[in-house]
Amino acid sequence: MRLAVPAALLALVATAAIAHGPTPQKVDQSVTIAAKPEAVWKVVGDFAGIGTWHPDVAKAEGTDGNTSGGRRKVTLKAGGTLDESLDEWNAQGRTYSYRLSDADLKALPVSSYSATLTVSPDGEGSKVEWLGRFYRGDTGNEPPEELSDAAGKAAMVRYFGDGLKGLKAKVEGEAAAGTMPDGRAKP
Repeated sequence: MRLAVPAALLALVATAAIAHGPTPQKVDQSVTIAAKPEAVWKVVGDFAGIGTWHPDVAKAEGTDGNTSGGRRKVTLKAGGTLDESLDEWNAQGRTYSYRLSDADLKALPVSSYSATLTVSPDGEGSKVEWLGRFYRGDTGNEPPEELSDAAGKAAMVRYFGDGLKGLKAKVEGEAAAGTMPDGRAKP
């Protein structure tokens, strides 16, 4: 009888180890931009302005501005929308944090995410870091491949990477064209 209890516990632990729910995933990407942090922040610092620099975004609409609780609805060119809310926006620190409000698995195969975007000095230019934490699209024990951890990570890496490349091209292109990030001519 005494061996039956430990054997049952061992079987339960083995089953739990095989069938587990989702684990948190993380994506951390950065890009160096040949422009002062202030110039980069003028482009990326507007929470609802993501459509002006992210090449995957068809349009972005915002409400309540750059304040805690501000919202943006991002429509992607490939389909789907991201409904996001701003948790914190710090102009002096050139950083903001936000989260996905409602998952749209057509847009990104993740069930939820939170992200932080930060602009900091890097030599004569700037470094932009985009950090995201998320869960896969299907939070069950056996997700289909298109909603797995790997699919979620690949989609977030692509989305952040495309965004950072687009931001770099926009800011450096404006600098080369003789305009400021807000569209005014350079003095």
